[in-house]
Amino acid sequence: MTINFKIEKDSMGELKVPSNALYGVQTQRAINNFPISHRPLPNKFIQALAYVKFSCASANLKLNLLPANKAKAIQTAATEIMQGKYAEQFPIDIFQTGSGTSSNMNMNEVLANLAKLLTNTDIHPNNDVNMSQSSNDVIPTAIHVCAAIELKSNLLPALHNLVSTLEQKEQRVADIVKTGRTHLMDATPIKLSQEISAWRHLIQDNINRLIDTQKRILKLPQGGTAVGTGINADKEFSYLFCDNLSQITSISFEPMENFFVGLSSQDTSLELSGQLNVLAASLMKIANDLRWMNSGPLAGLAEIKLEPLQPGSSIMPGKVNPVIPEAVCMVAAQIMGNHSAITIGAQSGNFQLNVMLPMIANNLIQSIEIATNASIQLAEQAIKNFEVNSDKLQETLAINPILVTALNRIIGYELGSKIAKKAYLTNIPILEVAKELTDLDEKTLKKYLNPSLLTQGGNPKV
Repeated sequence: MTINFKIEKDSMGELKVPSNALYGVQTQRAINNFPISHRPLPNKFIQALAYVKFSCASANLKLNLLPANKAKAIQTAATEIMQGKYAEQFPIDIFQTGSGTSSNMNMNEVLANLAKLLTNTDIHPNNDVNMSQSSNDVIPTAIHVCAAIELKSNLLPALHNLVSTLEQKEQRVADIVKTGRTHLMDATPIKLSQEISAWRHLIQDNINRLIDTQKRILKLPQGGTAVGTGINADKEFSYLFCDNLSQITSISFEPMENFFVGLSSQDTSLELSGQLNVLAASLMKIANDLRWMNSGPLAGLAEIKLEPLQPGSSIMPGKVNPVIPEAVCMVAAQIMGNHSAITIGAQSGNFQLNVMLPMIANNLIQSIEIATNASIQLAEQAIKNFEVNSDKLQETLAINPILVTALNRIIGYELGSKIAKKAYLTNIPILEVAKELTDLDEKTLKKYLNPSLLTQGGNPKV
């Protein structure tokens, strides 16, 4: 296919740009310079960047720095990008200049050309769209804005849904007792609802951590411009910017107390990534518990049966695998890897600017997105509909020698150990072995060895 080109100029000279492109020469230079991953920044980040430009235009208008027709033209174009349109006009690779200047100029050029196309208003990408701004405060601001939107709109609702699903499941299995396990070995009994309650509290704790971090994500460095001093930006610019951004997003943003921190550091992004890393560990724990409990169905634990979703093998007919927990575990691993990269990126604040911003933006937004979707699938396709194999649970409980733990205070640890070992070796029920090796009658033993009684904590009272 033949591509037509136009010649555009910047301070470094002339360059060919595709005729149908809304971007300009600086974007084209970045396309040429960074054919590295062939993956652009996430569209959600691009949308957040458009939100930033929209609100900057509003602030400049209120300060009488930008004429009303130009401000409206920029906002008209920005609205199109905010709605997810023209994503193909933002092709710059994730791995680019560390400040994200290329992506900022990509946005400035697209908005200038799109504004001309939509409103027939001449807009300059630097003088108008980038007025009172620098890439050095725009990109860190966009990272926070995107993270804040995704937290409020997607991740936190998904986690609340997961908590609700776990709570409902917990109530439905309240009377089911199973063998507890430590070190993957048989332990004293536990209610299935108690096991699920641990999962629920894990996720609720993650919600609480994210909400705490959210307070710092809502503070923005916009207005710090090049190095944090705010050169070329009015003293009121940051407040007017945050006021408008809060209105159009329904999220309460405010200026950072110290712009130098916002430009030179990515500690808040790292903190959020750390909370996502904890969430990843929690999700992996739950997913692995489900995989173990579902294992079998003949040679494994087979305590539950996950909903069959797809054939599990290209060679073994009838095989069904725990695909959702497996996918969740891979998501958790990716989030952990993203966090490692963000940790390295966050310490790259050389003097007045962090120079790994695009990578941090990409990894953070990806982590939020996949954590959201994995939480939804875990709730809806694994936890909500799994069936309990009650017969298998009761069968295992009945022959569990660890039940002898309940007799410790009466017969002592040594005799209890002797009873458990003989029960293991002979495969005789613990009740029969205890009758043989102690003076306790069958009625008393049945009371002490009642699995349900042993889930209540404290010393068994019979």
